[in-house]
Formats: sequence, structure tokens, C-alpha cells
Amino acid sequence: MIAEPTGSDRYGGAMADVLHDASHPRATRVERSFAFVDLSGFTRYTDVQGDDEAVDILSAFRAVVRGVASTHGVRIAKWLGDGAMLVGVEPEPLLEALVEIEGLITDSGSPLPLRAGFTTGPVILIDGDDYVGHAVNLAARLCAAAEPRQVLAIADDIVHLYTDIVSVPVGRREIPGVEEPVDVVAIRR
Repeated sequence: MIAEPTGSDRYGGAMADVLHDASHPRATRVERSFAFVDLSGFTRYTDVQGDDEAVDILSAFRAVVRGVASTHGVRIAKWLGDGAMLVGVEPEPLLEALVEIEGLITDSGSPLPLRAGFTTGPVILIDGDDYVGHAVNLAARLCAAAEPRQVLAIADDIVHLYTDIVSVPVGRREIPGVEEPVDVVAIRR
């Protein structure tokens, strides 16, 4: 009788095969732009208003993000509960989408304001659908640092972009995970 492989034998062997198979394209370096968007105060809102109200807010939020992203050629990489990770091949359409999303959420009278972080740079694309690297981490950290109704970006990332979006200096900020303080700007319409 042949014993069925268990635990790490079953999956570890397959993983080792992939790691040692040079023909398997595990990762590719690419240049992309990233944004994280988040509804500020969602946890508290859910606690006070209840799950049904929270689902209504999320449904409206997701409809806005989907609609704007599709018109700007921006990909929703993943939904993150009350937020999302967005990816653009070019930075301008993603920045324009961010400003439009924030404006629509604000103009709708949503009880939960949007905050967002944007950056651009080289990353590793894994298996064609996931991104790893400094630019991804920095966009997430900028979103976490943003105030409600604020879109933050690194000043150097937007200096040479061809867009009508206005940037307002916020100052040098220490960002967790980033060695040196960086010049941050707020983006608005």
C-alpha cells in the first residue's frame, strides 16, 4: 500500500518544483502607479448604524469606484473591506480617477469621507495579478496618513505629470517603513 503524502510533503514538493523550474515565470519587474482608498470612520459607523447601513454605504462606494475606474482605464486590484487597491499603467489616469472618486463621494453627502494615498514606481508583478514592492507599501502608508477628504502623494511622483490636478504641499513627513522623510503633497480638483 502506498501512503498518501501529507502536510508539507504534499504541498512542499510542488512548491519546491515551482521554485526550481526556471521556465515558470514567477515574477516580473514592472513600472506601475498605485492608490489605496479608504472610507474614514467605517468601523465606528458600522458599530453605531449597524451592518445593513454599512452594506448600503459599501455598495454605493464600490459602485462609484467601479464606474470611475472603468472610465479612466484603472484596474481595481483588490477590495479591502471599506477600501480598495487601484493600479494604473500610467499615473495620470489613476490620479484623475482618485480625485474624481473623492469628489463624487464628498458631493454625494456620504457620512463617511474618503481618504487616499498615491505613488508610482517599480514593483514586482507576481503570477500576473499581485504586486509587491516599495511603491505598493508607500501608497498604503500614505492612505493611512491621509486625513478624511484628503489624497496624499509624494511630491516627486507628480512633478512631471501632464494633468490639471492641483497639488498643495503638506511638508516633509516621516512615513513608517521609509528610511528618510519625504515631501508630501495633497491632491485636489
